[in-house]
Amino acid sequence: MTLIAMITKMSEGLGRTCAIFFLTLLFSLPLGLVVALMRMSKNAVVKNITRGFISLLRGTPLMLQLIAVAYGPFYLFGVTLLVKEKLLAIIIAFSLNYAAYFAEIYRGGIEAMPVGQYEAAHVLGYSKSQTFLRIILPQVVKHILPSVTNEVITLVKDTSMAFTLAYMEMFSIGKQIANSQSSFMPFVIAGAFYYLMNTVVAFAMSRCEKAMSYYR
Repeated sequence: MTLIAMITKMSEGLGRTCAIFFLTLLFSLPLGLVVALMRMSKNAVVKNITRGFISLLRGTPLMLQLIAVAYGPFYLFGVTLLVKEKLLAIIIAFSLNYAAYFAEIYRGGIEAMPVGQYEAAHVLGYSKSQTFLRIILPQVVKHILPSVTNEVITLVKDTSMAFTLAYMEMFSIGKQIANSQSSFMPFVIAGAFYYLMNTVVAFAMSRCEKAMSYYR
């Protein structure tokens, strides 16, 4: 198989890789904020359950979580939906995993905000929700962007973990070609694809950081 043929074949899985990436971000970013707020709850039960959720998701391999989400419901309840719909299982596992990481990033950003800002907003007549959405959250987003960027870059590379469920994204196709052709070139091509995607992500996130540097 020629180099061009390999690139063409692997590009067929690039759309699936991008789908995993964008859908995971779409669900994990807002879910991470919800988890962070629950983690900071004054209710001890909610706080401890959320802490356990975060600990479990961050303390076990993503590969294991993929298998658990896809096959757990089948072995426990006989539900075959996630076994058949591999993309759905992948997005659920990825979203839960990254939500746990984003939650701790959000929490760190929120807790870093000076208490005086809450007090000033209260004096000005803002409600708690208005204070958080209009004053605190925009500043939190600005401060956590570098940490979020690191996680987003990691997500690009982690999409290759979808091979665990035999989902034919870019890396899985490259691995298949490498085995059939006894060639290392498909892995080089995959590496180039991931590097290019991460270059685009890093550029986009740096533009966001500059746009939010309103103090400069």
